[in-house]
Amino acid sequence: MLTTDNSHRPLEVVLTIPVRTYDIDFAGIVSNIVYIKWLEDLRLKFLEEHLPINQLMEQGYVPILAGTEIEYKRPIKLIDQVIGRLWASDLGRLKWTVQAEILSNNQLAAVATQKGAFVDLQNGRPIKIPDELQHKYLTSNTSLI
Repeated sequence: MLTTDNSHRPLEVVLTIPVRTYDIDFAGIVSNIVYIKWLEDLRLKFLEEHLPINQLMEQGYVPILAGTEIEYKRPIKLIDQVIGRLWASDLGRLKWTVQAEILSNNQLAAVATQKGAFVDLQNGRPIKIPDELQHKYLTSNTSLI
């Protein structure tokens, strides 16, 4: 079961998400596949704010996904106002976990967890979580104690 804890969200990013006509399925609601795209948008914003992707690529590594889990709470329609939130819930030595929530008209519409790692572009093997991100994560955790 996915849960969200409003009290502690290290490195949280927030994104206003437009609902497009092509996001809507035959039932008149946002298609489940669109949530995957929105999670990608949120992860890219996370990287933009905390560890720019161009910097990672110059250093020879990139983040990859190992899994996604989504719980849909309520449908989203074309005219709804949508906000996405994503934060780091765990950074291990090699693996990371982010959690996200999608709000529609200020009501929880979906929660998600994604897991992944950073890999070396040359050989595709996992590498240690970048020090800069670890430092930011640890700093955000200790500031709450």
